[in-house]
Amino acid sequence: MSEVRRGALALGLAMAVGACASPTVSLRQGPRAYTAESYDVVLRRWTREGHQYALQGLDDRIAVTATYESWDFRWAYVVRYAQDFRLTTPERQELLQHTLEAAQQEHEFYVALYTQSRRWGELTRPTSAWRVLLLNDRREEVAPVAIEPINRPGAVELTYFPYTTVWRQAFRIRFPKYLRSASGAEVEVIDERVRSFRLRFSGPLGTTDLVWNVTH
Repeated sequence: MSEVRRGALALGLAMAVGACASPTVSLRQGPRAYTAESYDVVLRRWTREGHQYALQGLDDRIAVTATYESWDFRWAYVVRYAQDFRLTTPERQELLQHTLEAAQQEHEFYVALYTQSRRWGELTRPTSAWRVLLLNDRREEVAPVAIEPINRPGAVELTYFPYTTVWRQAFRIRFPKYLRSASGAEVEVIDERVRSFRLRFSGPLGTTDLVWNVTH
């Protein structure tokens, strides 16, 4: 079996995870009673997938999976990470405080994507075929403040974000918490009024939206 064929099969298996209907999510903050075993369920809750197919239907122009690192997700992540690395209680508390503070500053996504041509998926380069935006259900949108390639995903990425594969490029993408509205006021991109938000990949090859529906 060729490397390309093996890659396609592995990608298909990775994309099959979470193929069922996406759950709604809550943006409510506060303490969580998670254990390390809760992590996989929480990861699925905050992860979305999307495709843009070529006309021949034989390959994906883009296949992308992303996890929104919400307050809820970050809490579960720290609990799992702390157990795996046998952190002390003070170390765990410090890590939790740091990551929850980060959640208050920006909207961060872990993204892994596959494209027909690898250079088309290099989101930080001019050769990229895709632009990334964060939108809410009021059609307000913001561009990233940072896109950080993870050039060699290691054990942490492969374990905690298992849709990461050698055939995909991985990134951390951060967006601002606020935007300037049409009236000139500064408003939150994702506030208590939103019913959904989406991560959009668009370009000359099409548009793919990853949608998180919000419950209040």
